[in-house]
Amino acid sequence: MRRVFPTLFIVATIAFGQYSSKPAGSPPSDLAAAVAAELASGGLQVLSEDGKVYCEVWLRSKPPQGPETSENNVQLRTIPHGALLGVIRYAQEGKDRRGQRLKPGLYTLRFSYYPEDGAHLGVEPNRDFLILSPAAEDSDPKSTPTFNDLMAMSRKASGTNHPAVLSIWKVESGFNEGFAQTGEDWVWSTKLGDIPVSIILVGVNPH
Repeated sequence: MRRVFPTLFIVATIAFGQYSSKPAGSPPSDLAAAVAAELASGGLQVLSEDGKVYCEVWLRSKPPQGPETSENNVQLRTIPHGALLGVIRYAQEGKDRRGQRLKPGLYTLRFSYYPEDGAHLGVEPNRDFLILSPAAEDSDPKSTPTFNDLMAMSRKASGTNHPAVLSIWKVESGFNEGFAQTGEDWVWSTKLGDIPVSIILVGVNPH
């Protein structure tokens, strides 16, 4: 299902306040060298309304490709489950899509999709997600963890029984690169290799 957002960007201060962005520069020097080598040379830095850095994100310069998945309601259909797609660094306490608190630090972003088990109804219109794991414990960009292994890795980031997640989807039409507010979410629209994608960097869906 293609994700649809309102076309009006709301400029009033709402749930998460105002954010802005600027280029992030090179990937962090404390990343595993093999991971850093796979990332684009520049990323996005998100600033909170007080001007302090909230987070910085770097995506993979060229995402790995595999056979098209047979899973339903998945948009990034040729990206293998568990593939490394980027890293994120929180300069201050962050929150994932579920509203779980994330300690300041560096996390990998790997691709997954929530299970169709009846427990995730109403989460998002598509099942694609980025799963956060502590970067200090995730140093192999070629690995593609199984669902269960990836969830176990991510619980170390969230500190709860649930993985830490961010929403991602493929932009099918009307792609506009940049960082902007839509509804109550702050969304980064960019290219993952040559794939136009959007990622919710600030915003909570508690379902």
